[in-house]
Amino acid sequence: MTSVMKNEVQMKGKFHYQLSGWKYSTGIRVLLFLLLAFGFYVSLYAKLVPQVYDIVLGTTSEKTIYAPRQIENAIATEQAKEDAAKRVQPVYRIVNLKNDTLIDAIYDKLLQINADEEVKFDDKVSIYRRVIPQLISDLENDSIKSLRASGQYNVPLLEQIQTALAEQQYQLPEESYFKLPRMTKEDLAAMRPVTKDIVAKLMNDQILDAQTVRAKVAELVNTSNLTKNTSREMVTEIARVVITPNKFFDQKGTDDAKGQARENVKPVYINKNDVLVKVGDMITEEIYARLDKLELLKDKANYLPQFGLSILAALLSLVVFMFVKQSSLPIKYNNSQLVMLILIFLINVISMKIISLVQNLDYPYIGYLAPTALGTILIAILLDAPLAFVSSVLFSLMASIIFNTEHTLLFDFRYGLVSLVICFSAVFTIQRASQRATILKAGLMIAFFSMLTITSMLLMEDHFQQKEALISLSFAAAGGLLTVVFVIGLLPFFEVAFGILSPLKLVELSNPNHPLLRKLLTETPGTYHHSVMVGNLSEAAAESIGADGLLCRVGSYYHDIGKTKRPSYFIENQTNIENPHDRIDPNLSKSIIIAHPRDGVEMLKDYKMPKPIRDIAEQHHGTTLLHYFYHKAMKQAEEEGSDKEIREEDFRYPGPKAQSKEAAIVGIADSVEAAVRSLRNPTLEQIDSMVHKIIKSRLDDGQFNECDITLKELDKIAKTLNETLLGIFHSRIEYPSELAPKKSGT
Repeated sequence: MTSVMKNEVQMKGKFHYQLSGWKYSTGIRVLLFLLLAFGFYVSLYAKLVPQVYDIVLGTTSEKTIYAPRQIENAIATEQAKEDAAKRVQPVYRIVNLKNDTLIDAIYDKLLQINADEEVKFDDKVSIYRRVIPQLISDLENDSIKSLRASGQYNVPLLEQIQTALAEQQYQLPEESYFKLPRMTKEDLAAMRPVTKDIVAKLMNDQILDAQTVRAKVAELVNTSNLTKNTSREMVTEIARVVITPNKFFDQKGTDDAKGQARENVKPVYINKNDVLVKVGDMITEEIYARLDKLELLKDKANYLPQFGLSILAALLSLVVFMFVKQSSLPIKYNNSQLVMLILIFLINVISMKIISLVQNLDYPYIGYLAPTALGTILIAILLDAPLAFVSSVLFSLMASIIFNTEHTLLFDFRYGLVSLVICFSAVFTIQRASQRATILKAGLMIAFFSMLTITSMLLMEDHFQQKEALISLSFAAAGGLLTVVFVIGLLPFFEVAFGILSPLKLVELSNPNHPLLRKLLTETPGTYHHSVMVGNLSEAAAESIGADGLLCRVGSYYHDIGKTKRPSYFIENQTNIENPHDRIDPNLSKSIIIAHPRDGVEMLKDYKMPKPIRDIAEQHHGTTLLHYFYHKAMKQAEEEGSDKEIREEDFRYPGPKAQSKEAAIVGIADSVEAAVRSLRNPTLEQIDSMVHKIIKSRLDDGQFNECDITLKELDKIAKTLNETLLGIFHSRIEYPSELAPKKSGT
């Protein structure tokens, strides 16, 4: 290599380092993760941190303030409780005071005293004045004691019963005391059942005012079978004495009923987005207290939500950091890919935020329209499927916050669950996507699984409403199609802006109708066939070690595109023509040969081919030696007797060496295909020997020093190349097991 070429390579390397230095800077990486955490914080701020206002009590409001979340209207709730308590009717208790017992006691006493002839008439009158009221009083006291002992009646009720009995007690007329001693045994026997019947009939009703009921006694007595006027008169008076109230007002029961009615009243809420204060409204104490409770006052702002959100944002960013750190993906070191990841997160969150702006309490299910899986699909296609799974969890968590309209909790599990399901289904569908139609398929799967998940939740709800179900399912179906539109629109932008070669882009580049491939086929058919063979070999080898097989195949198609500038100087295109290298100086031949990688890179740049394809074209030869022309130059100098030094460095490719596994594999496959093709009748042993010889030669020459390929992987590559070549040349290989019968003549 000349000193001028060396300086050119050094300058290019220095310039490349200056351009790409930020891509691998630790400081930049830290800043990017801080930026990611800040993005999480900003995107969730409006949902988790209430806005505050500069409000002064007694002044007019300068703006309309809406409720940031649902809150109880304490005054309206208290008024509703009072209204419910007022609607409660007074509670009364029906109490059985055993009036039959009192009737029997009175008639027994009458029979006893009237039958005693030794007691004078006047004495009997005096006895009745004293005994009958005492019997009534004793029965009432016994009844109160019995009720108290039962434990079924509260003390205020017992007091109310005692008071009502005392206030409504009936006093026998004075003349009744003079008539009772004259009642014979037969009279009393006839009077007792009539009295019981009348009292039982009247006491069967609920009696709050005994006086009203006593007025009905005379009518019932007149319809009885008693014939004597005195007997009727005495039955009337005794019945009136015995009749008492049996329905009593229960103050405590009434209070308890009112209390229960208050407890049964559901709180009255101010819903999210309801107007709290209109422009020009006076800030009353009630409004001020309500704003204070909602933490909307600037002078009483609570900064705990900001602190909590900061922790949450840091945790979300930490999840991404830890996954990236423990992975073996290029994003672990490449800040450019990290920038792309942050940009995808930003676009996905913005799309969710836009949908949330039109979401309200009347139509909360608009949230299902959001293309939550947009970011997941882009990450799965452009970066890596496992990273897409982790991102799906974060997107789902954010969706459950952004689309939460009820604010009873920080998260609404419905949107989180639907987002998680559709994101996971999108990753499973989009993996190894090789056609744009796969994105449409992913959109259909998103719509299907979103509708399926929503249906399952609706069926488990207590109140299933058909209208809500139809609206939700419609938004879910539209969300899947919207996701497809955004992905197809954004994918080319990321591919161009970040030089990403997605599987979809690689498949497009492998189309034989691509201008460069048509040029390769028409102008250098031998090189085209060689490139296709190298593509088959390199793809199989790459997949055996987990490298990008599709990139190797497509890179192989373009790796020798530089040969189209001077096709006749390459042996695979020298069909039925003289080899022009036989007539020119080996140094000129060397210059022509080693120029094809550089020419190829220039052509690929003109056609704006992605950098990984250009790198394979530039690096597939590395800095290997052109053995044929090197030895030819030495032989020519020896024959001419020249003293000019023939240096090996001057007959090497300018490089650079392979920087990736894919470039190293294409270089090995390129050499192996050319070497095996030169064999007339290759055998298994020859192919195996040739493959190992080429790999060992490149290994010893240090061609793999700048890529992360391992000896174990080189061994797998050799084994895979042998198997693939066996399939390609099987018709030309002589198998020892088939040769034996021929030699034996059988």
